[in-house]
Amino acid sequence: MAPLLYQMRFYEELVYRAVIPAGWDMAMSFSLIVLVLGLVYRLLGPVMPSLVLVFLAYNLYGHYVPGTFRGAKNGIDLILGKTYNETEAGIYGLITGVSAKYLVYFTILSGLIGALGLGRIVANLALAMVGRTPMTPGRATGVASVFMGMFSGSGAADTQFVATLTKPLYERAGYDRLIGAGLVATAGTIALITPPVLGSIAFVMVEVLQIPYLTVVVMAIGPCLLYLLSVLAFNEFYARKAKLPPVGADLAMSRRRYIARYSTIFLPILLIIVMLYRGFEVSTAVSLAMLGFVLITYLDPTLRPRGLMPILEGLADGFRQLIPIGTAIVAANLIFGMMVITGLPSKFSIFLGQVSGESLLLATAVTAVFSLILGMGIPPTATYVLTSSLTAPAIVKIAEANGIPAGAALLATHMFLFYYAVLADVTPPVALSAYAAASVFKTNPLVTGIYAARVALSKYLVGFFFLFAFAGTGLLILPVLQDTTLGLSLAQKWGIIAERFLAVGVGIVFLSAATVGYTRRTLQRWESWVLGVLGVACFTPYWYINLIAGGLGLLWFFVLARPEPKTEPSQQAAD
Repeated sequence: MAPLLYQMRFYEELVYRAVIPAGWDMAMSFSLIVLVLGLVYRLLGPVMPSLVLVFLAYNLYGHYVPGTFRGAKNGIDLILGKTYNETEAGIYGLITGVSAKYLVYFTILSGLIGALGLGRIVANLALAMVGRTPMTPGRATGVASVFMGMFSGSGAADTQFVATLTKPLYERAGYDRLIGAGLVATAGTIALITPPVLGSIAFVMVEVLQIPYLTVVVMAIGPCLLYLLSVLAFNEFYARKAKLPPVGADLAMSRRRYIARYSTIFLPILLIIVMLYRGFEVSTAVSLAMLGFVLITYLDPTLRPRGLMPILEGLADGFRQLIPIGTAIVAANLIFGMMVITGLPSKFSIFLGQVSGESLLLATAVTAVFSLILGMGIPPTATYVLTSSLTAPAIVKIAEANGIPAGAALLATHMFLFYYAVLADVTPPVALSAYAAASVFKTNPLVTGIYAARVALSKYLVGFFFLFAFAGTGLLILPVLQDTTLGLSLAQKWGIIAERFLAVGVGIVFLSAATVGYTRRTLQRWESWVLGVLGVACFTPYWYINLIAGGLGLLWFFVLARPEPKTEPSQQAAD
């Protein structure tokens, strides 16, 4: 408490002592940094604190580094003073402010929904929507993950919840356990990109770019739908290839009645979207949504809990969820502040431009790999903070040089970084969602991570094509609609958007079929490779390539790949 009380007592003087701190200022700064690193180590492991120490060492000894990354000689007093006393580059800077301004409300909302028992209703709604088919377990997983993502925005937590509810369905249908765990892990990660609750990365992006939260919500719609399609397409072909039996949930009433009865729980989410569109603050919209969930729960006799204790438990659980996320954000702000002091972002931008040779494809490929590697040890929010600080300026510059308008390049770059920071949660060897699914399905976590990466393989390609050309930004909708530099009519803009979604959707279907090795019959290996190449070609933002690849792929599906003779469904899934 001492560092905080000291700041409260001397906050006016501290603002003017950022560059030349007093002795007590440095002592309090050092104590606060040690406390933060200790808490991060306890909650998140050693990687994040180690990164903070690496950047601290670079601040102190960067002048010994040769070449582009040679830094200025900074004293410990400057670092401690700016970290503790400054309002932007310090520990209480822009990124930390996200926790207080946005994140706390959404984590409380998530805790409240869990305590009120609405999660099971959401999962049952998903089961009611998909019905009784051989594909039901995977379909229910995808739809339930999207529904849960609307409320919480926590990948690993949603994965574990959905896995617990759907595991019996996977077992009854005869899915391979690793395939089932991989599907759940992949689908669970969708929570981080599902509007309107997008997780802490979206809030950081809002503060960094100074754009309305609703802008990020709209841009996330396309990636979310395409990610979901990749999960559903893989599941569809796998279930057909394995000749699985139809399964479904046993609900207390008909599917139609269940959907009509309980779909009202989505009204508070709709309220958030409408209020954000009308210009209300996020805090106001989410607070009223919380009240809406409480009213809906207590007014429905079948949902009403006993007493008011669940409300208090939900509030407490929300604050508990905030602690590890908020701690990671504070540590990320420490790193961000140290990068600002050294000017490292501009140095890294020069380096990325030199390495990529001003090639947009190479720059994004290097950045995507960098993001996935970072995500092996630190949370998605911290990954986004680091990659956006270090690589975004260079990528935006290269994108503009490749003909993408400045506004579209900026938005698409940050959505690209957002997307790959999220994918780290499901990419081995350290994949939190895969570990969560493995704990429920009793599978090896590392192997589950490999299967999760293989399931819906096209998810790794979608992000690249946000930036491949101006047309590629159509997957994000707003960069195309908001552009005024190319003189396009509204009809032309919507045409670009529709063409992109259609082409990428077809590409996802082709690539999913190639990954499973099945269309209307089992494919030979060379056939899978051909179909996979055609699928990747559909991702490119060039209509003539899409037309040729799509035509050849459809010909393959409906003419060349004749269906196998029908056989009775088997209880045992083929791998």
